[in-house]
Amino acid sequence: MTTKAILLVEDNGDDEKLTLRAFKKQNIGNPIVVARDGVQALEYLFGTGAHAGRNVGDLPSVILLDLKLPKLDGLEVLRRVRADSRTKHVPVVVLTSSKEEQDLVASYHLGANSYIRKPVDFEKFVEVAGTLGLYWLLWNEPPPPQRA
Repeated sequence: MTTKAILLVEDNGDDEKLTLRAFKKQNIGNPIVVARDGVQALEYLFGTGAHAGRNVGDLPSVILLDLKLPKLDGLEVLRRVRADSRTKHVPVVVLTSSKEEQDLVASYHLGANSYIRKPVDFEKFVEVAGTLGLYWLLWNEPPPPQRA
């Protein structure tokens, strides 16, 4: 059995590095696929564009989704993920610095599994990332894959 990837959708290079360092510090060994905008995230998930030919049945264990993204924002990515039968059950954790209540409400309305504000402090961020990893990769039991 192959280890399922984590899809990190993050346009801020510093936040990307922080997340990767936090996972490494917490010994989360799953491969991390990074998409730096909403279009790249959807191309990865649906096997189009730069990811044409990718096995789209090999879905990530969890999508960590920032909201403020170039090209296509995180809420629209979430809307499209939930609208497609292939990806509608993939856990999506909104991991954002947004303090806007409407972002939180919209995220849950569109089907986010969790909404977490990024901690500013590195040690707190490591703790949050480690807990996220343990929960979504080890403890959570996803539904079986959809049959085509």
